[in-house]
Amino acid sequence: MSIATTEFDVATPAERSEDYLWTLNFGPQHPATHTTLRLVLKLEGERVVDAMPEMGYLHSGFEKIGEHLTFNQYVTVTDRMNYISPMANNVAWHEAVERLLGIDLTPRCKYIRVIVAELARISDHLLCNGAVGLDTGAFTFFLYAFYQREVIYDIFETLCGARFTNSYTRVGGASQDFTPLVIEKIRTFLKTFPKTLDDMERLLTRNRIFVDRTKGVGVLSKADATNRSATGPVARASGVTRDLRKDEPYLAYRDFDFKVCCASAGDCYARYLVRMAEMRESLKIVSQALENLPSGPVNVGIDQRTALPTKKQVYSTIEGTISHFELSMANRGFEVPHEESYAAIEAPNGELGFYVVGDGGENAYRARCRPPSVLHFAIFPQLIRGHTLSDVVAVLGSLNIIAAELDR
Repeated sequence: MSIATTEFDVATPAERSEDYLWTLNFGPQHPATHTTLRLVLKLEGERVVDAMPEMGYLHSGFEKIGEHLTFNQYVTVTDRMNYISPMANNVAWHEAVERLLGIDLTPRCKYIRVIVAELARISDHLLCNGAVGLDTGAFTFFLYAFYQREVIYDIFETLCGARFTNSYTRVGGASQDFTPLVIEKIRTFLKTFPKTLDDMERLLTRNRIFVDRTKGVGVLSKADATNRSATGPVARASGVTRDLRKDEPYLAYRDFDFKVCCASAGDCYARYLVRMAEMRESLKIVSQALENLPSGPVNVGIDQRTALPTKKQVYSTIEGTISHFELSMANRGFEVPHEESYAAIEAPNGELGFYVVGDGGENAYRARCRPPSVLHFAIFPQLIRGHTLSDVVAVLGSLNIIAAELDR
């Protein structure tokens, strides 16, 4: 009895009998998904024939909540979207609100927001690359990465009192100004982190097991990255030289000298290299911003009735007392024009934008989020087809999907 193997090999996956395929649920409770997302895999032995990403396990309703909270209250919700780098989410949200209100930040506030956003980028990349290393067997690399994340957490805690969900920015400014202790801790981090980064690269960049697990795996071409709206390190690893900090500068990024890190291979290994290189560029930005930090207030004046006044203004002027009462104790917020605005920043995972519609009230009529994870999660089936089951964790980890950005 002979078997016509030739006919089976040329058949498309849709034409193959279901007897040859089996379904595997990867997640939502799987350590390598890192979060609550699910993949329905179609396998032929160890080979992935198809994959269906499924979201919707959080039921957060973040966008709808934006219609019921004031513009300062909603910053606590943005912390929960990408909980790996919440500082960047804070900055993105208030960038959109301030554009709607036509507010120009003080020079000191712009520099401070750049610093916290770049520290958040380093923290996010440390977790992403550390988790990819852990999923592919590099446990020591993971420990190196997480220790440095704790150092950044200490900086944020000294700055605003919160380690994880920071809720730092405010409309027209920030909740607290930098103190000498915060500046000292950032300077210490700038001195010590490069050596750790060198050690991390020596551990993993030329590690034979890691290279074999990631090189040539999950390749995304430049054309596909553009056509599927990929952004951030995922797109730049495929040769797309787009970075909002350079192409559409916001805050004070025009003042700093840094490079846009790109690669051309478009595989998991290239995405790892881009993130490692971006951490070094972020260190350069933070160093320049810290050493040239402007003096002056961190918040806009109380005459605009958007940012909280200083304690001195509250205790010594009637305008400061009234403004503080209305913004904090009375919880009245402030009215916005009948306009709409969209603002985006170069978040650690790519373009993070907020679309805000004002109707003259104290809350947004509509608050829409453009998170990078939704678009990158949709790319996953294309990247994994033809690879083995063990490659799923490498590809998924290199995309750095955050489930709270999926289910909004």
